[in-house]
Amino acid sequence: MSSYTGTDVLRIKKLLNWYNMIPNVVWSVVNLVPISIYCYNHVDHRSLYIVIALSIVPGFFPHSFYDGMQIGRTPRIYRRLGVTFVNKLAQNGTIINRLMRKRFPGYKMIVYQRSSINKLLQQTYMFEKFHFIMFVFFSLITLYAMVNKHFWWAVIISITNLFYNIYPNLLQQYIRLKLRLHKNQTTN
Repeated sequence: MSSYTGTDVLRIKKLLNWYNMIPNVVWSVVNLVPISIYCYNHVDHRSLYIVIALSIVPGFFPHSFYDGMQIGRTPRIYRRLGVTFVNKLAQNGTIINRLMRKRFPGYKMIVYQRSSINKLLQQTYMFEKFHFIMFVFFSLITLYAMVNKHFWWAVIISITNLFYNIYPNLLQQYIRLKLRLHKNQTTN
């Protein structure tokens, strides 16, 4: 993006925000509506507050906790699990990058400089923490549904948990792994 003027950079950032809003809104609506309906209709306030409080705790865990959850040391396992397909449909994913390059041919999401890579690494932790908080919330609500014999709701919430939280966390791990591999190559 360095060959663009300041005005171009602002236009690029604005367009990128618009493009990224689309998958965010779609994924959020599709996956948050079912759990919202369930919580509104079936979960008492006291239980909901307890679940929310417990769900927030992982947001305070250090990066080392999330590094410890990394399921692979190479991108291969993530590719086998379909994480690269998820990346096509995610914010800053393959489709959005392709659209950006169509409008701005020199556009690159990642500038392979140490500071840029470090910024993106921190962003992956932020996204992973958010989705892990949501994973805990969805999991506890699933457990609540099962205890209360709302088995169909438990299945629906489990499925949305997979797509809204588990796969996005795997995607963050995959991105972090690839960034670190590239960072090590550039420093050697």
